[in-house]
Amino acid sequence: MKLRERLLSLLDSPDYTPTDMAGLARELGLQKREKKSLAHEIRLLLGEGQAVYVKGDRLARRGEEDSLRGRILFRAGGSAFFLPEDRPELSVFIPSDDTDTALHGDRVVVRLHSHNRAGRRPGSNEATGHVTRIIERARTTLVGHLQKVRDRHYVTPDDPRFVHDILVTLPSSTPEGPFAVTGDKVVVELAPWTHRSKPLEGRVTERLGRTFEPSAELKGVYRKFNLDTHFPAAVEQEANDLPDEVRKADLKGRHDYRDVPTLTIDPDDAKDFDDALSLEFLEGGSTRVGVHIADVSTYVVPGTALDREAQRRGNSTYLVGTVVPMLPEKLSNGLCSLVEAKDRLCIASLLTFDRKGRLQETEFARTVIRSRKRLTYKQAYALMFEHDLAKIRALPLPAKHQTGSTGRALNSLSDLELVDLQSWVKRLWGIASQLRSARMANGSLDLDMPEVKIFVDEEGYADRLEKVEHDESHQLIEEFMLAANEAVARLTRKERLPSLYRVHDEPDEERLSEYRDVLSTFDVHVGDLSERSEILKLLDILARHPQGYNLRSQLLRSLRKAAYRASPDGHYGLAKEDYTHFTSPIRRYADLVVHRVLGGHLGRRDGQATGGSPYGQGQLDGIGEHLTMTEVNSAEAERESVKIKLLEFFERELKKPKKTLFPAIVTEVRNHGLFIELTDSMTFGFLAAENIEGERFALNSSGTAFIGRESKLSYGVGSRLEVVVERVDRFKRMIDFRAPLARPGKRRQEAHARQ
Repeated sequence: MKLRERLLSLLDSPDYTPTDMAGLARELGLQKREKKSLAHEIRLLLGEGQAVYVKGDRLARRGEEDSLRGRILFRAGGSAFFLPEDRPELSVFIPSDDTDTALHGDRVVVRLHSHNRAGRRPGSNEATGHVTRIIERARTTLVGHLQKVRDRHYVTPDDPRFVHDILVTLPSSTPEGPFAVTGDKVVVELAPWTHRSKPLEGRVTERLGRTFEPSAELKGVYRKFNLDTHFPAAVEQEANDLPDEVRKADLKGRHDYRDVPTLTIDPDDAKDFDDALSLEFLEGGSTRVGVHIADVSTYVVPGTALDREAQRRGNSTYLVGTVVPMLPEKLSNGLCSLVEAKDRLCIASLLTFDRKGRLQETEFARTVIRSRKRLTYKQAYALMFEHDLAKIRALPLPAKHQTGSTGRALNSLSDLELVDLQSWVKRLWGIASQLRSARMANGSLDLDMPEVKIFVDEEGYADRLEKVEHDESHQLIEEFMLAANEAVARLTRKERLPSLYRVHDEPDEERLSEYRDVLSTFDVHVGDLSERSEILKLLDILARHPQGYNLRSQLLRSLRKAAYRASPDGHYGLAKEDYTHFTSPIRRYADLVVHRVLGGHLGRRDGQATGGSPYGQGQLDGIGEHLTMTEVNSAEAERESVKIKLLEFFERELKKPKKTLFPAIVTEVRNHGLFIELTDSMTFGFLAAENIEGERFALNSSGTAFIGRESKLSYGVGSRLEVVVERVDRFKRMIDFRAPLARPGKRRQEAHARQ
């Protein structure tokens, strides 16, 4: 191929980013003597108008000199916004007619509209643009609902951000009948889509089941996020070759903590148990807390099939009612899980505190433990604050089908066992509360959000919702995990051991400024958010604001994302110079990496020939990038699972003969009704004005509230009311509500008093 053809091919390459002549020479692999020919060809292309210089001396194809490359993200209505790769502070609005053949998540080229061009986003100075080229498709397959219109089959994608139905062909019928029929959930392989005027086409490659059946919905999430539910045969074989229990030979060189009070505290539905806390009372009034973490590194050795698969997966993915584990069940739920009354191998951070709860000394050791009790957060909370042992004993065990281990029931413990357990938990909280106070005083941001836990029945249907607050039982565990993570990160940094760190960079000031403008529209006024003190002030305000949850969510999106990196760059949110992930090696490969680094250091300290770091710096850079990507993928899959199950739960509500009344708060007023949030489940939906029963409601002159014509009862932002489910659209992922007034007089008085 001639040099000109090679040069044009490079300029047209999807991965090409405008660069200077030296960069072009490197990309083309030219020798020094060929650079004159390159300069000649560049002059010809410039003269012919086929190329232009951008940003000074960087060569680009004509027509892309004012273009940007990045990801396009669609909204359900068909419009989109574009995130440029080299200008992270910029978000570009793309009208629906200007998206060309782009699909959600695609990497595209966008040309910005000129400032005076008609069609800028109405009422906004936001940059707008149009898609000129598709660089790379985000997906080659989609999951959706099969339907038939006349003699043609179409698939409506599950994700409403994929706004085009897909015209599909079906495989031939099987001996058992049609491959798939209307109403099935299917996987579609997309055909190339080059012209917007033509339909998006594809072929059905797999039937997952009937749409909205739990098993089919779950399979849909697996396919959409490329989650493997089975391990390769070589991985399973290596796992099967491991012992079923800890062997006597495995205890050599370990500190024996089996007779030291040790316990775990986890959610009701925990599938695996990474961490345990031990408590020792030392002379002089000091207390040593052992943060014992499952020693996965003993069983998962670098270079094995187990290790390669764990690294590929990156982490476990926790969907509603199930988990896609990073490690096979024999390890994740068995040999490595710190279940009650079983010997387990650990690596521990041993933290010694004085009488006043101040950290005095940190040690690291290989240990063997035997957990005395598997506690749920609810049980731990009761032990912390409830004095009546009968009430503590009455707390139920978690359902067997929801957890990897229930532990013994509290009502099976003797009075002495229960009193001892309570004294340990209270002592641990006494230290943890002081750690938390010191952390907050140092400027750590409390970014924890309440979450909704969705529990499923034995058939997999969403059965119960529970709002989980980040209470003291959660904080107890969190503070010791943070302390252990910080201690390990400090050690690896000071000893200059190649390792992975959990880093959170300083926020972008421009994004914070834009967020501050958003806050002002909700009558929230703060100063310069690049100052930590103003962020702290804002979090205090949002804790009491009617739209606090939404605004806190937007704050999180305005901050940079935490990531895994091979350099100790600190953690902005926690206000810590040293931080890593060490405490969850069953479910996070990053933690397993850190365990190996720490294990190598301990080996060298103890004079073992195998001591030393198993990783080089360059190798860790690549691992960190990969693990950050797998973490993002799992987080998106988990959010998808929650959305699906929430809709399923409220759809089942429609079928109940007696409707459940849900407490709600108004978050926004529109011309035709109110956007509301259910306060117990943080579910959002719409309440049309005509669905507020009891009398007729009309929008006031300022557009800020709906007023009852007779009672003058007012519903505006912050108003509280009770609603029932009216309609669920699982395709559009929308829920409509109705506000019944069963006793108008009393209800009106109560509602009016709340205003």
